[in-house]
Amino acid sequence: MKRFFLLILLLLNSCAKQNSDLIKPQEKNFKSLKQLTFGGDNAEAYWSFDDKKIVFQSNNSKWGLECDQMFYGNFDQSYDDEIPKMVSTGKGRTTCSYFLPNNNIIYASTHEAQEKCPETPLRVDGNYVWPIYESYEIYEADFNGNILRKLTDSPGYDAEATVSPKGDKIVFTSDRSGDLEIYTMNIDGSNVKQITFDLGYDGGAFFSPDGTKIVFRASRPDGEEEKNKYKELLSQGLVQPTNMELFICDSDGSNLK
Repeated sequence: MKRFFLLILLLLNSCAKQNSDLIKPQEKNFKSLKQLTFGGDNAEAYWSFDDKKIVFQSNNSKWGLECDQMFYGNFDQSYDDEIPKMVSTGKGRTTCSYFLPNNNIIYASTHEAQEKCPETPLRVDGNYVWPIYESYEIYEADFNGNILRKLTDSPGYDAEATVSPKGDKIVFTSDRSGDLEIYTMNIDGSNVKQITFDLGYDGGAFFSPDGTKIVFRASRPDGEEEKNKYKELLSQGLVQPTNMELFICDSDGSNLK
C-alpha cells in the first residue's frame, strides 16, 4: 500500500506549496503528509526494496525538462528548491521506472532512437489516447545514470516493467506479437515468456507480494467495430485507455480471471 499511497501523493504536484498543514482537521487516517514535488507532471513513484529511496518520473520545466525523465531521492526529501538526481540519460522520453533488489533501476526509454522528445498526441477524434512508442526499450541503470544493461531489444513497444518482490522476475508489456500483451523475463532480461494472448491492451502489471500472482489492466474490444477501431489505433501507435478492467493470473499466465 505504501507504493500506491506515494503514487497518489506525487500526483498532487500541480498544487502550489502550502504554508498551512496539508492534513485537514477531520483527517483520521494520515499520521503525516508531505508534498514532495512542486510543478510539472510527476508520477509513477515507487519504493526501493530497502524502503529508503524513491524513483519517479517528471517533466518539470524548472528542471530544464521537455518531457519525462527519471529521478530518484530519499523518500523524506522535498524537491521545491532542489533538483533530485536524474538517473535517465536526459535524452528521448522515459516511462515506468522501478527498483531492482540491488537498488539499480529499470525504466523504458526512446533515447536510442532519437535524442529529442517524441510527439505526444493527446486526442484522436476528440478521444484521449496513449502513445505506444515503438522505440521504447527497457534498460537497467545505476544511481549515477550509467546504463548497465539493455534488457529488451525487439521491434516495437517494450515498457511498463515492474519487479517481483522476490527479486527474480520482471513483468512488462510488449507489442512484439502484434498486440499489446503481458510478458515476464528473468531479472537479467533472459527467459522471456508471453503470458497473455487475448486481443486488446494488457498493461500496468504488478506481482503479488509473494510473487505467485500478477494483476493487470486490460481492454477487451467486443464486436467487429470495436476490434477494428482498436487495431487501427494500434497501427498508429496509439491506445484509447477506456473500458479497462482488472484481471489476475498466476505468474505463468495460468488461471486467468
